[in-house]
Amino acid sequence: MTFTKKAGLVGAIGCALVAGQATAADDVFINPEWANSAWYVGGNVGQSRASIDDVRLIRSLTANGAAMTNFTADEKDVGYKLYVGKQLNQYFAVEAGLFDLGKFGFKSTTSQNGTLNGEAGFRGANLDLVAQVPLSQRFSVFGRAGMNYAKATTRFNGNRLFAVTNPSPSERKLNAKAGFGLEYKFSEALALRGEVERYRVNDAVGNRGDVDLFSVGLVYKIGRPAARPVAAPVEPPPPAVVPTVAPAAAQPPAEPAKPVPTSEKTTFSAEALFAFDSSVLRPAGKASIDELLSKLQGMDTDVMITVGHTDSIGSNAYNEKLSLRRAASVKTYLVSKGIDASRIYTEGKGETQPVADNKTAEGRAKNRRVTVEVVGMRR
Repeated sequence: MTFTKKAGLVGAIGCALVAGQATAADDVFINPEWANSAWYVGGNVGQSRASIDDVRLIRSLTANGAAMTNFTADEKDVGYKLYVGKQLNQYFAVEAGLFDLGKFGFKSTTSQNGTLNGEAGFRGANLDLVAQVPLSQRFSVFGRAGMNYAKATTRFNGNRLFAVTNPSPSERKLNAKAGFGLEYKFSEALALRGEVERYRVNDAVGNRGDVDLFSVGLVYKIGRPAARPVAAPVEPPPPAVVPTVAPAAAQPPAEPAKPVPTSEKTTFSAEALFAFDSSVLRPAGKASIDELLSKLQGMDTDVMITVGHTDSIGSNAYNEKLSLRRAASVKTYLVSKGIDASRIYTEGKGETQPVADNKTAEGRAKNRRVTVEVVGMRR
């Protein structure tokens, strides 16, 4: 298969998958139970590199007193692989696939007009265990280890074929393979991979070596649920506290009641305010905050506190920074609406104060929230 055909195959698969995701621009990761147990398919294409045993071949070609006049080797080609996998959990998966590492060859000439040319190709099947470590909700690193069962097909031609025992040998061998790479998730279903793999192979003429494959590809998880995020409930404001005055035998005329400090607290779903993994307010999020401000008409605001929270997916450090960025974004919008910046405080709690169970999608949706607390006097 030529490079154009291989690249076209993976490109066509990629275009189809990306087109299928075009309607998910505001996609959020709300089905981790499914994603951590789903079946998936994928394909990679890239450059393969092999090591040809130059010393052994030259020794065979010059065995009868001939002198080597030229020896060139082609040790690079285009390789590809197609695979299917099963997520065992968030960190481990099993993959089975088919691969074609390409063909590698050499051309040689000796004194007395001797020539010998050769070409070896490798293709087969593999079974790997893949270990993945999330760096954030979108980025992760992974490593793989497994076995490959490869068929090596070798062909020689020229007038010095006596230097090899068989002009067209082939061999099938089970050997080890390993690799590592980086994955970026466009959504819960579609991801881009870049990886490096090493295949241990036998070349059918007694040599054992390695073929390295440097590739990129797409992975698509099958059967994604159509569930949508659950909005976090809005907490009702606590009732205002009205002090009571003990009766007295004789009292002067009652003075008008003074304004009493009150506190109001509102909780917003993070997805209602922001796009996934973003701290930029959506238009719908701005409308929600405008509605809150309309409810505060008639209140002299002393302090406003915006606090961001996240679920437990991702690292603690990343979640803390994301929650603080979102709280700061709400503050910026409040200032743009005329609230004094010195009266607004921001906090990022990350995943440290869940209000629901992070083991369920509904619980994580409730934990992804931003609270706004207002303390002031009602006129």
